[in-house]
Amino acid sequence: MNRFHFIFLIVSMCFLTLVGRSQQAVEIKRHTMPDSIHLQGVAVDDAFFYVITNTSVYKHKKEDGRMVAFFDGKKEGIMKHLNAGIVRNGKLYCAHSNFPASPMASSIEIFDTHTMEHIGNHSFGLFGGSVTWIDEKDGYWWVAFANYGGRHSSEGRDNRWTQLVKFTKRWERVASWIYPSNVLERFAPYSNSGGAWNRNGELYVTGHDRKELYVLEIPKSGFTLQYKQTIPTINGGQGIALDRSVKTGDVLYAVNREDNSVIVQRL
Repeated sequence: MNRFHFIFLIVSMCFLTLVGRSQQAVEIKRHTMPDSIHLQGVAVDDAFFYVITNTSVYKHKKEDGRMVAFFDGKKEGIMKHLNAGIVRNGKLYCAHSNFPASPMASSIEIFDTHTMEHIGNHSFGLFGGSVTWIDEKDGYWWVAFANYGGRHSSEGRDNRWTQLVKFTKRWERVASWIYPSNVLERFAPYSNSGGAWNRNGELYVTGHDRKELYVLEIPKSGFTLQYKQTIPTINGGQGIALDRSVKTGDVLYAVNREDNSVIVQRL
């Protein structure tokens, strides 16, 4: 390698590093929720966003944040700990677990977005973790099973046991991956709270409280998700959702516990 090529290589690497570090989230809109609504996650479709709490789901208009319907899980008494969700073909799929109970048990709970009625579920039972988010990509379900350290540790495990699992649409397990150590350190003592695939095939994941979004990829070999970069965000972790009705760029819906709001931000 001659001197010119060496200088060009160094300049190129510095440029790519600066581009990665300059990427950040820009707030578009913020919807403040009542204090009685304790935020866990959010889902979004073309016209509405859905605020998810431990037991209930609230449907809001995207344009002004007005609530138009809700599922009252407290009244039904069948939900323990709902988390992040996605909307597909008029159905809202929510991650659900018995957190912080032990042993950890999980399910996917399904709602009709038009009537906000609970219409079905898929139970994982004891699956080695607590489900925190679900997404759909390339005809498969992608589900995160969280494990925690500290006082929320269960079955003698810490957050290194957190895994991303790929299922067929009939819930047959296809493959699974663990998380890179540098991301687990940022999660600690908690785990992966939210996740969503972007249109470029990258996986966005969040932790429990840090204002950071971690960009991961499926590795070409091995069993550990590949870390790409960290994007500063406005919200502090928890469940996230990408607005797939937006055709250019990534618009992220996320809950923010600091002021009990749903923040819409462009990445």
